[in-house]
Amino acid sequence: MLWLLRHAEAADGLPDDERPLTDRGIRQAESAGLALARLGAQIDACLTSPKRRAVQTAQLACDPFGLTATIEPALAGEPFDVHELILGRGENVLLVGHDPSFSLTVHDLTGAQSRLRKGGIAGIAKGELVVLLRPAELTAIATAEERVA
Repeated sequence: MLWLLRHAEAADGLPDDERPLTDRGIRQAESAGLALARLGAQIDACLTSPKRRAVQTAQLACDPFGLTATIEPALAGEPFDVHELILGRGENVLLVGHDPSFSLTVHDLTGAQSRLRKGGIAGIAKGELVVLLRPAELTAIATAEERVA
Protein backbone atom coordinates (compact mmCIF):
# COMPACT_ATOMS: atom_id res chain seq x y z
CA MET A 1 0.00 0.00 0.00
CA LEU A 2 1.21 3.46 -0.86
CA TRP A 3 0.14 6.13 1.61
CA LEU A 4 0.26 9.83 0.67
CA LEU A 5 0.01 12.21 3.63
CA ARG A 6 -0.17 15.89 2.83
CA HIS A 7 1.64 17.97 5.44
CA ALA A 8 -0.55 19.26 8.25
CA GLU A 9 -1.53 22.91 8.80
CA ALA A 10 1.48 25.23 8.95
CA ALA A 11 2.06 28.79 10.06
CA ASP A 12 2.14 31.53 7.45
CA GLY A 13 5.36 33.34 6.67
CA LEU A 14 8.66 33.28 4.90
CA PRO A 15 10.89 31.59 4.10
CA ASP A 16 8.40 29.02 2.89
CA ASP A 17 10.69 26.04 3.53
CA GLU A 18 10.93 26.92 7.25
CA ARG A 19 7.22 27.28 8.11
CA PRO A 20 6.47 25.15 11.21
CA LEU A 21 3.26 23.34 12.04
CA THR A 22 0.63 25.22 14.01
CA ASP A 23 -0.81 23.67 17.18
CA ARG A 24 -3.69 22.45 15.05
CA GLY A 25 -1.21 21.03 12.54
CA ILE A 26 0.58 19.13 15.31
CA ARG A 27 -2.73 17.57 16.37
CA GLN A 28 -3.52 16.71 12.72
CA ALA A 29 -0.16 14.98 12.23
CA GLU A 30 -0.48 13.03 15.48
CA SER A 31 -4.00 11.97 14.54
CA ALA A 32 -2.87 10.80 11.10
CA GLY A 33 -0.32 8.44 12.63
CA LEU A 34 -2.65 7.17 15.32
CA ALA A 35 -5.47 6.64 12.81
CA LEU A 36 -3.21 4.65 10.49
CA ALA A 37 -2.10 2.51 13.41
CA ARG A 38 -5.70 1.96 14.56
CA LEU A 39 -6.66 0.96 11.03
CA GLY A 40 -3.96 -1.70 11.13
CA ALA A 41 -1.78 -0.09 8.48
CA GLN A 42 1.68 -1.49 7.99
CA ILE A 43 4.39 1.04 7.20
CA ASP A 44 7.81 -0.21 6.05
CA ALA A 45 9.32 3.18 5.24
CA CYS A 46 8.48 6.86 5.46
CA LEU A 47 9.87 9.45 3.04
CA THR A 48 9.30 13.16 3.51
CA SER A 49 9.78 16.46 1.78
CA PRO A 50 12.66 18.44 3.29
CA LYS A 51 10.35 21.38 4.09
CA ARG A 52 9.99 21.87 7.85
CA ARG A 53 6.20 21.43 7.96
CA ALA A 54 6.46 18.11 6.12
CA VAL A 55 9.33 16.83 8.26
CA GLN A 56 7.38 17.67 11.43
CA THR A 57 4.26 15.97 10.03
CA ALA A 58 6.26 12.87 9.11
CA GLN A 59 7.94 12.64 12.51
CA LEU A 60 4.65 12.86 14.39
CA ALA A 61 2.81 10.49 12.05
CA CYS A 62 5.60 7.89 12.20
CA ASP A 63 5.83 7.82 16.01
CA PRO A 64 3.17 5.09 16.46
CA PHE A 65 5.17 2.88 14.05
CA GLY A 66 8.56 3.49 15.64
CA LEU A 67 9.87 4.74 12.29
CA THR A 68 12.21 7.58 11.44
CA ALA A 69 11.34 9.55 8.33
CA THR A 70 13.91 9.84 5.56
CA ILE A 71 14.20 13.22 3.86
CA GLU A 72 13.61 12.93 0.12
CA PRO A 73 14.22 16.12 -1.92
CA ALA A 74 11.99 14.84 -4.75
CA LEU A 75 8.98 15.36 -2.46
CA ALA A 76 9.56 19.11 -2.07
CA GLY A 77 6.50 19.97 -4.16
CA GLU A 78 7.29 19.33 -7.81
CA PRO A 79 5.99 16.30 -9.74
CA PHE A 80 7.98 13.14 -9.02
CA ASP A 81 8.26 9.55 -10.24
CA VAL A 82 6.56 7.62 -7.46
CA HIS A 83 7.64 4.21 -8.76
CA GLU A 84 11.30 5.20 -8.81
CA LEU A 85 11.00 6.85 -5.41
CA ILE A 86 9.56 3.83 -3.56
CA LEU A 87 11.55 1.14 -5.35
CA GLY A 88 13.20 -1.13 -2.78
CA ARG A 89 11.51 0.61 0.18
CA GLY A 90 9.12 -2.24 1.01
CA GLU A 91 5.50 -3.07 0.28
CA ASN A 92 4.01 -0.28 2.41
CA VAL A 93 5.43 3.21 2.05
CA LEU A 94 4.26 6.49 3.55
CA LEU A 95 5.13 9.64 1.61
CA VAL A 96 4.73 13.04 3.25
CA GLY A 97 4.65 16.08 1.03
CA HIS A 98 2.65 18.76 -0.70
CA ASP A 99 -0.10 19.61 -3.12
CA PRO A 100 -0.65 19.87 -5.99
CA SER A 101 1.94 17.13 -6.58
CA PHE A 102 0.18 14.64 -4.28
CA SER A 103 -3.25 15.14 -5.85
CA LEU A 104 -1.64 14.78 -9.28
CA THR A 105 0.05 11.57 -8.13
CA VAL A 106 -3.30 10.17 -6.94
CA HIS A 107 -4.75 10.96 -10.37
CA ASP A 108 -1.78 9.52 -12.26
CA LEU A 109 -1.90 6.25 -10.30
CA THR A 110 -5.67 5.77 -10.06
CA GLY A 111 -7.46 8.12 -12.46
CA ALA A 112 -9.34 9.58 -9.48
CA GLN A 113 -9.95 13.32 -9.32
CA SER A 114 -9.29 14.29 -5.72
CA ARG A 115 -7.69 17.01 -3.68
CA LEU A 116 -5.81 16.09 -0.54
CA ARG A 117 -6.48 18.47 2.30
CA LYS A 118 -3.69 19.56 4.63
CA GLY A 119 -3.24 16.65 7.03
CA GLY A 120 -5.26 14.31 4.76
CA ILE A 121 -4.27 10.83 3.61
CA ALA A 122 -4.77 8.82 0.44
CA GLY A 123 -4.15 5.07 0.37
CA ILE A 124 -3.45 3.44 -2.99
CA ALA A 125 -3.08 -0.25 -3.77
CA LYS A 126 -2.48 -1.71 -7.23
CA GLY A 127 -3.75 1.38 -9.03
CA GLU A 128 -6.88 1.71 -6.90
CA LEU A 129 -7.69 4.57 -4.54
CA VAL A 130 -8.60 2.48 -1.50
CA VAL A 131 -9.11 5.27 1.00
CA LEU A 132 -9.15 9.06 1.09
CA LEU A 133 -9.43 10.55 4.57
CA ARG A 134 -9.71 14.17 5.65
CA PRO A 135 -8.12 15.43 8.88
CA ALA A 136 -11.45 15.41 10.74
CA GLU A 137 -12.01 11.77 9.82
CA LEU A 138 -8.48 10.87 10.90
CA THR A 139 -9.05 12.59 14.24
CA ALA A 140 -12.32 10.69 14.73
CA ILE A 141 -10.57 7.38 14.05
CA ALA A 142 -7.59 8.27 16.26
CA THR A 143 -9.74 9.31 19.22
CA ALA A 144 -12.61 6.81 18.94
CA GLU A 145 -13.24 4.58 21.92
CA GLU A 146 -12.68 0.94 21.15
CA ARG A 147 -15.90 -1.02 21.02
CA VAL A 148 -16.30 -4.14 23.07
CA ALA A 149 -17.80 -6.99 21.06
